[in-house]
Amino acid sequence: MRSDWFKVIPLVLSAFLTVMPANAQENGADKKLAQAFKSWLDESIALQPFLGTRLGDHRHAGKLEDLSPQGRKKVADHTRKTLEIVEKEFNTANLSPDGRVDWATWKNGLERSLWVDENLVPLETDPRSYNEYSTDSTYLLVTQTTLPRQAVINACLSRMAQVPRVLEQAKQNLAPESSRKPIKVFVETAIRQVSGSIAWYKSGLIESLGQGGEVAEIQRVSTSLVPLFESYKKFLEQDVLPRSSDQWRVGPQRFAKKLELDLEADITALEVLAEAEGEFTRVESEMAALSRNLWPSLFQGKVQLPDTPEGRRQTSQKVIAAVSKDRGTVSSLVRDAKGDAEKLKGFIRKRGLLKLPEPDRCDILEMPEFQRGNSVAYLNNAPPLDFEARSVYAISPPPKDWDARRVESFLDEYNNRMMQILTLHEAYPGHYVQLEYANRNPSLVRRIFGSGVYIEGWAVHMEQVMLDEGYGNGDQGLRLLQLKWYLRAVANAILDHHMHSGSWTDEQALRFMVDRAFQSEGEALGKVVRSKQSPCQLSTYFVGRTAMHRLRQKVQTALGEKFSLMNYYQAVLEVGAVPVKFLPRLVEAKLGITRP
Repeated sequence: MRSDWFKVIPLVLSAFLTVMPANAQENGADKKLAQAFKSWLDESIALQPFLGTRLGDHRHAGKLEDLSPQGRKKVADHTRKTLEIVEKEFNTANLSPDGRVDWATWKNGLERSLWVDENLVPLETDPRSYNEYSTDSTYLLVTQTTLPRQAVINACLSRMAQVPRVLEQAKQNLAPESSRKPIKVFVETAIRQVSGSIAWYKSGLIESLGQGGEVAEIQRVSTSLVPLFESYKKFLEQDVLPRSSDQWRVGPQRFAKKLELDLEADITALEVLAEAEGEFTRVESEMAALSRNLWPSLFQGKVQLPDTPEGRRQTSQKVIAAVSKDRGTVSSLVRDAKGDAEKLKGFIRKRGLLKLPEPDRCDILEMPEFQRGNSVAYLNNAPPLDFEARSVYAISPPPKDWDARRVESFLDEYNNRMMQILTLHEAYPGHYVQLEYANRNPSLVRRIFGSGVYIEGWAVHMEQVMLDEGYGNGDQGLRLLQLKWYLRAVANAILDHHMHSGSWTDEQALRFMVDRAFQSEGEALGKVVRSKQSPCQLSTYFVGRTAMHRLRQKVQTALGEKFSLMNYYQAVLEVGAVPVKFLPRLVEAKLGITRP
């Protein structure tokens, strides 16, 4: 996981410093807001250099954050002071509609940052955080910047010289004297990820840089870091893990507040749960009906199972298993994803669904070991302050310590049809395409504080849209697995609530996902761990998709025969990844729809 504000927006800065929100040139208040945001961002990146790397500002590429209590206080004080300015110095009545969206988005981002630091205290409870500074800080320089090669090498050397300090500050912040106990499930993941950091500095960094005499010093310094990481790993295993806490639930009150800050959707935690439970039942029924239609062709001569709740569930389960047998291998996952990406792009162009970004800057790679442990795939999008940087769609093969049965379960889950849905979600026309558009938005606020609900909602919504428009040539097996994938998004919201606001045990969560949501045991086990580690994030898929779906129906109804898929989706993309509560008015204005 990334730093909690910016994890969904992993862009040289001068190109953007004069960019204002929409209408800023005609509105003095908007211009003042944009200038204040620019000043805050400059100051924030000076205090948090790795944040700059994640955003694509490389002016401090050789530095790393001060993670001591004093350094953390300085960042928090800066955020708190900025929030006071945002609240007191701007009269929203003077801002344009776009300016008001930017003001509210910035204010929420500041409030959310302070709330997370004060209530969850990640640098004292979550040792995964230090993996970003110790390892991601050089990985992103090598893989996702447009800096000249020698500048990358110099910055890596400078940052590696600071890694010993980062690891020492980690030990101090995670010490028994800390005000918070580290959380066991975070510590266990961190230990696995440190093993990946060791591999990165043993060989991965040099392999990524390639040959050349200028990397000799990199090799010497990176090799010298390996014993420090081994010592840090031992510290986590022998000191932190035995005294870590199993109290990973955030509880009803904190869950409700974090959900409010994360979603920005004007919906409460209980309303999300109620909507998700209703939608889960609807999708179950749709899957059961489709499975009954597929049964005769898959199980010729076998009688349909009884049309009872249990019979319908078993029918869906057996049909899903049958259409999942067409699968790849561990070694073919990345190759298969690349092939699927080409098919998806070809269909989007032929159908005229939307304009794909040109040039295409999406690399499809195997996920580095030190980043594994949270999800099967991710899209590390081009950072919003670097026009030329590339995006990375990374896929994680099964961990090497899994037994054969669990690997087989993984391959059944991520079969050839499901890999198409995954690549659709992560890349085309999902995250990669949407985030490329987001990076072009004229509002710097929207590029930095992109809404995770919008981002995930877009990707889930487009899964259905692509099949509705004919992708897959009517393959009903593909449709069934798309529904299964969507059922998982709905299940995520239910799981999220019951794990953090309720009292579900691991076994209850596992049974729900396997028995009701048709997930493989391996996938479900991973989701249990993920749900504990990322409260509220799992709700973003369902809430975002629901907002996207409802807006599409509303606009299409309003425009009637004048409705155009390309015009509509271009409008949704071009307003940027705004909080979904603002999306309807912005899209309607762009399409010329006036409200009564």
